[in-house]
Amino acid sequence: MSLRSILGGSGRVKKKTSSTLSSRPSVKRSPSSSSPSPSPSSWASSLPRRKPGVGGARTATTTKNKSAEADKDFFDDDDKLDDFGLVTALATDLRLRDTPQAIQYIRTRMFAPVPETAAGMTSTRIAEILNYRRNLPPIVSIAHVQALLASPSGVEREVAQLAQQGFLRRIVVPRRGAVGEFVVLSSDYEASLKQATGLGETARDNLLKFLAENPGSQVLGGDVLKPPEIEELVRAGFLTAHHVGGVASHGAMSGTMRSYARPEDKITLTSLETVSRQAAGSLGTVGGQGALHNAGGGGGGSLSVIASASSSVTEYRLSVPGAGSFLKIASAALDHLVSLLGKSKFKEAPESELKERWDGGIAKVEEARHAAAKRARGEFVGVLPGQTRKWRQFYGLNFEWVLQEAVGAGLVEVFETRSVGRGVRSIR
Repeated sequence: MSLRSILGGSGRVKKKTSSTLSSRPSVKRSPSSSSPSPSPSSWASSLPRRKPGVGGARTATTTKNKSAEADKDFFDDDDKLDDFGLVTALATDLRLRDTPQAIQYIRTRMFAPVPETAAGMTSTRIAEILNYRRNLPPIVSIAHVQALLASPSGVEREVAQLAQQGFLRRIVVPRRGAVGEFVVLSSDYEASLKQATGLGETARDNLLKFLAENPGSQVLGGDVLKPPEIEELVRAGFLTAHHVGGVASHGAMSGTMRSYARPEDKITLTSLETVSRQAAGSLGTVGGQGALHNAGGGGGGSLSVIASASSSVTEYRLSVPGAGSFLKIASAALDHLVSLLGKSKFKEAPESELKERWDGGIAKVEEARHAAAKRARGEFVGVLPGQTRKWRQFYGLNFEWVLQEAVGAGLVEVFETRSVGRGVRSIR
């Protein structure tokens, strides 16, 4: 047997015969089929057509949906974070050992530096931010220092000791709670007093003399300054008038006062400051006749003699020029931080995720090189810093500063999770 027969015949290509072609079924062609065959490039005509930019819009929509899903997963998690104990001190710098060091640490880390490139802000806005930061007073809340160091009671004793020695000044804004208790270095306070414009030499010298003779005092006596001098200092912001013994209704208090004031300050008729001045066994020891009305309640009784018996005495307290601006930005930042945690099911979130929410999802530094290419493809690379609330409303306030302030004010607490770093939980 030959090798060709074993392999199954010849491997030569044979031409098809006419009998083979006639055995195939005939295919009827339409009249249009007589036209010349289409070019090889006409296969693209069968593909679905779409308008230019639809693909980019679809990609952007998909990216937006993915970010919405991630936002939903972050805020609607069914599992609580693991809690392995609270963090007692938020300071990461081991060199912080006392209150003066903590004051300098807090002041230098309050704001983030203005971005040099791709800031998303005009030069006018940048100048406005820098001027706002420069005009803020050099004050730090005592609650912030207590949150930074390990021993709040030790901080309180050290502040009292340094105030008696004249190293720093303690400033208290009534009915503001922990947010309204500040400390300022005596050197900074005296420097601002000497540089203030619109003050007479007599008023300036008399106040400096009072500060030197009474290092721990916060209230001026009635015979220290003359009325024209007091008026000058009040207009300059170094003194504030506080009415002691008066009644402030619940509706007249601002939202910030109701949020951060102490319990005895929220309802002034039943506050310790007012009740302690009343005679034992009298109606004033339980708040007086209009206590329920001033607490926010109502009734059909006559309110003509609600607080006529309570006498109001005006006293003048030391203050710092620009303290109102500091209170305003600090209170708004605390409210925003608590609102971010309020979007979560259990009012808690990892610290890293909460920081991203505070920063507003801006583009990271390592992604700046590829930002232009990603925008051309329709991908999300983060918004510019000037478009976020951190820079539009809070002038670049750092997340760490706000978190420490919130812990000191008793609004949030920081705990260890051992899986996703530190967690933050709202307690209000």
